[in-house]
Amino acid sequence: MYIQYTMDQLTLPMDLEEDIPENHLVRVVNAAVNRLSDKIFASAYPGGGRDSYHPKMLTKVIVYAYTQRIYSSRQIAKAVRENVMFMWIAGRQRPDFRTINRFRSERMKEVLETVFTAVLQFLAEENYVQLEHYFVDGTKIEANANKYTFVWGKAVVKKKAKLQEKVQTLFDTIEEAEKQEDREHGGQDLSELGEAAKMTSEKLEIAVKQLEERLQEKPKDKPLKKAVRMLRKDLLPRLRKYEDHQEILGDRNSFSKTDKDATFMRMKEDHMLNGQLKPGYNVQIGTENQFIVGYSLHQRPTDTRCLKPHLEKVKAALGKLPGTIIADAGYGGEENYAYLESEQLEALVKYSTYHKEKSKKWQKDISKIDNWHYDESEDIWTCPAGRKLVFRYESREETESGFEIRHRHYRSTSCEDCPLKPSCTKAQGNREIKVSQRYMRYKQQVRDKLRSEEGYALSVRRMIEPESVFGQMKSNRGFRRFLLRGLPKVSLEVGWLSLAHNLLKKAVIDQNRNGTMQK
Repeated sequence: MYIQYTMDQLTLPMDLEEDIPENHLVRVVNAAVNRLSDKIFASAYPGGGRDSYHPKMLTKVIVYAYTQRIYSSRQIAKAVRENVMFMWIAGRQRPDFRTINRFRSERMKEVLETVFTAVLQFLAEENYVQLEHYFVDGTKIEANANKYTFVWGKAVVKKKAKLQEKVQTLFDTIEEAEKQEDREHGGQDLSELGEAAKMTSEKLEIAVKQLEERLQEKPKDKPLKKAVRMLRKDLLPRLRKYEDHQEILGDRNSFSKTDKDATFMRMKEDHMLNGQLKPGYNVQIGTENQFIVGYSLHQRPTDTRCLKPHLEKVKAALGKLPGTIIADAGYGGEENYAYLESEQLEALVKYSTYHKEKSKKWQKDISKIDNWHYDESEDIWTCPAGRKLVFRYESREETESGFEIRHRHYRSTSCEDCPLKPSCTKAQGNREIKVSQRYMRYKQQVRDKLRSEEGYALSVRRMIEPESVFGQMKSNRGFRRFLLRGLPKVSLEVGWLSLAHNLLKKAVIDQNRNGTMQK
């Protein structure tokens, strides 16, 4: 009536491998990590102490866990104890969550990129990737930080300025009360030490010590005693705090107190659907055939300034860059075009107005200099009304990174009685324009490339390259918030995610080639 059931009888086979299907994903992870040389992990283990778990075993466990949407070290340790696939790949060893987390976030900090590159080389050798085209894009992922513990750069500057003014006023009051005394404090009086524009916590510390010396001479001077107490207990600590905040901020405009490397960014996936600012990181990846070829982590919300450091990191890892870089309009700045040209890379990077230029409204807008005629031999622009704009002078400006942009300034000889002036400019006088000729040249090159058959095909393909990878990470594998804190550790998380994605992608392709794959 029933199939015989007993829990007291030993059952064969005892080898867990018999329970692992032939095309299972865990076998793909196992085979890929086994191909790595043991020497790769040597730098992570200086030696001494008790024997450690084998790094290949821990690498397999973590990578497979990431493919299964398991990111918590405690959940990974639980899976190693209870899940047959994890038991098999761990060789029935049971590392605890502390060992797993320490290996993931500390041991592998100098090794993970080497492991990622080695696996990528395997994929290239087997023609999963050709390293010819590089599709770049970025996405924002929320940091493991309290979204209400924010520090804003502008607020710090404002509060620091007010505090300096308060200190300056206090010093002026003290000096006025003691203006009859000789100033014998190192050739500087308190007003000089507390000068608002130049005051630092070090200078304020010197000034407070001077006041404390005076207080010893006049212990009954209540106004002086009150001033010293206020400076020592309140103003000086606050000034030090503001200086610490500015040092943490660097060139950013915000950071979170619970993860000081995280910057507040506007998140598209916010559940309130109002683009709420949250602490996060900008993850940049480059893909080919939806494999992640390179990754990097940034503290800037916008993509424009991330392209160069991202490609430099990829170049350091691979030794060279793929020949063609394809990116959306978020990367289309003059500085990025100049960098790609200096690296002799084919740039299929749209600029911000590329799609707008195709509209009839843009093409009929006479205020846009793209619709004007330029005579290169005479260096003269001609507007749609036939008025000439002649060269006046050249200006230069530097970006935050030190890149120099040169603008040539032109002015119309006469806009008087021009019937098209109301549609051309709101300025009272003659129309003036400034033009970066180098940027104009770059835009024309990009236009020509994108309008070619190959360029158009690659620009369309870009929409399904990194975007699909981000969709896999965020939606299919549920990774929407980092678990670790701090730029170095969060970078490792991105590395583990990228490694797991590539092996999962390989397994899917093998499934399509050979038959059914099981997870």
